[in-house]
Amino acid sequence: MSKKYSNDELTIEWKPDLCVHAGECVKRLPDVYNPKEKPWIKIENGTTEELKSQVNACPSGALSYYMNNEKNDVKEET
Repeated sequence: MSKKYSNDELTIEWKPDLCVHAGECVKRLPDVYNPKEKPWIKIENGTTEELKSQVNACPSGALSYYMNNEKNDVKEET
């Protein structure tokens, strides 16, 4: 099961079953990712470019994104 977090431009999808808890998301964008809070992803605290860059650095592929105006083009990193 996945969870989605959206702003006006971008949607991040998190697949917890794939997450290896490397912490790259928290290290890169601590104002966006805080596992001690709910929701743990506060997408509004990052720019679209910051969010895309961070998702691209996710080592497990647990995070992916798509641009809201291009819903069929999901960007997944493996």
